[in-house]
Amino acid sequence: MTTFSYETVLSTRTDDGVRVISLNRPDRLNAMNRQLVDDVAQAFFDADADDATRCIIFTGEGRAFCAGDDRKEHVHPENEAEARAVVEAIQLATRAIVFGKKPVVGAINGWAVGGGFEWAINCDFPIWAESAKGFFPEVSLNVFVTGAVTALLPALVGLNKAREMLFLGEHYSAAELAEIGVAWQVAPDDALMLEARSLAKRLSTLPPMAIQAMKRVLNQCAVSDLDRAMALETEATIAGFLSAETTARMTDF
Repeated sequence: MTTFSYETVLSTRTDDGVRVISLNRPDRLNAMNRQLVDDVAQAFFDADADDATRCIIFTGEGRAFCAGDDRKEHVHPENEAEARAVVEAIQLATRAIVFGKKPVVGAINGWAVGGGFEWAINCDFPIWAESAKGFFPEVSLNVFVTGAVTALLPALVGLNKAREMLFLGEHYSAAELAEIGVAWQVAPDDALMLEARSLAKRLSTLPPMAIQAMKRVLNQCAVSDLDRAMALETEATIAGFLSAETTARMTDF
C-alpha cells in the first residue's frame, strides 16, 4: 500500500490500483473549509496523473461523508475577488472529480449536505450507506449550489424533481435517492466499503483506454454543458456571498 499526504485528506493506493481518497476532518463531520477543498482537488489531480491508479474510491472518515460548509470557519468574503477565489476553488475540485480520467466510486456515509451532496453526485458510481442522508440547504441560506449539479441533477432525476431538491431543501434517505437515481446502489452501513472496493477492483481490471473514453464521452454527451453550468453557478454563488442577508441566514442556520 502506498500513502499520499495531505493536511485534511487521506489518500492510499493498494497494489491492485485502487486509490481511496477520504475526507479527514471527522471531528467536524468532514465539513468543508478552504484547506479541505484545496486538498480534495489536489488529491484527485494527483490520482489522475498516477498511472498506477486505475480507480478511485471517494469517502469520508468518521460519522459523515461531508456536512457541507464549516459554519465555525466560514468567513464571509469582503469583496468580489475573495468570493470568486472561494467559488472557483470549489469548482476546481468538481473538475478534478468529474473531468478526471479515472472512474470514481463514491462510498457515501452519514450526512452529505450542500457541497458534500454535490461531491457525492460528482461520483461516477455513488454507493450510499443505508443510514446516509443528503440535502441542499443553499437556497434557504440565500446562496447557490456549485459542483455542476444544476446540470447533473436534472439529468439524473428530471427537471421537476431537481427543482424540488434544490428549491425546497428536503432531506432524502439513501433509499429515496436510489429510487430517483441519485444513488447508484445502497449498501448496509457495515458493508459500504466492502461494496465500494468490490466495484473499484472490478473497474480497475477493465482496459484503461476504454474506461477513460467512456467517462469522457458520457460526461460530454449525456449531460448538458457542464462548463456553462459551472460558470453560471459561480456567478450566482458569488452574488449570494456578497449579500448581507446571506450572513444573517448562515448565522441563524
